[in-house]
Amino acid sequence: KGKSKNDRAPSLFSLSRQSAMEFLCGIKGDGFVLLCSDTAATQQIITIKHDEDKLIEVDDRILMGISGEPGDRVQFSEYVSANVRLSALRNETRLSTSAVAHYARGELAAALRKRPYSTNLLIAGYDDHEGKEGEGGKEEGKTGEASLFWMDYLATMHKMNVGGTGYGSYFVLSMLDRLWRPKLTVPEALEMMEKGVAEVLKRLVVAPPAYVIKIVDREGIRVLKTIRTTESSGGGGGGEQQPAAAVAVA
Repeated sequence: KGKSKNDRAPSLFSLSRQSAMEFLCGIKGDGFVLLCSDTAATQQIITIKHDEDKLIEVDDRILMGISGEPGDRVQFSEYVSANVRLSALRNETRLSTSAVAHYARGELAAALRKRPYSTNLLIAGYDDHEGKEGEGGKEEGKTGEASLFWMDYLATMHKMNVGGTGYGSYFVLSMLDRLWRPKLTVPEALEMMEKGVAEVLKRLVVAPPAYVIKIVDREGIRVLKTIRTTESSGGGGGGEQQPAAAVAVA
């Protein structure tokens, strides 16, 4: 008998295997979100490179962290980014972080029973709210809000204060949840993220050797810090950290 076109679709029970080996983590603070990911590109038991960027800039204030099968990860991230930019050009207004997250979830759900994407996502962004008119008819300054959305390959989505995917998140999320508070500052969130990465390096046998931390806030998106271990195998916990890249923490 001939095979149907859906016979090539991977089993849903195997979709998370590649993502589980990767590390994604996000922390929402007071007016900003930090996202951290490993930078290893792997295929099964083979490491291809250590400088893969898994934190994709959807626009100047929306950042998408994505893990999973390399082909699905690249295809889905480019597809979402391109359509968000197209919508902004057609309608002459940018989409909010919530709108982008719901759009990505809709695309994952639509593909779920056709050809599922093996991807898990963290979508972070900062949105301005128009200022109110104050005394004397003067408009007050704009206020803004940061948000973080967690999404898995089954199109399950939640708005989170802290979130993560992969085996590494099993060691980190309970600690971040205990340390998190509403008025979290950038230095405090960065310290929390560094503690999380240190825990992954110490306790996870297959811990990736390099990580990048990015921030999205009113000023846009930028690299806050890169962390690299001296051993390419990871898992030692005694790795040496590189100094902060691109931006110094105030």
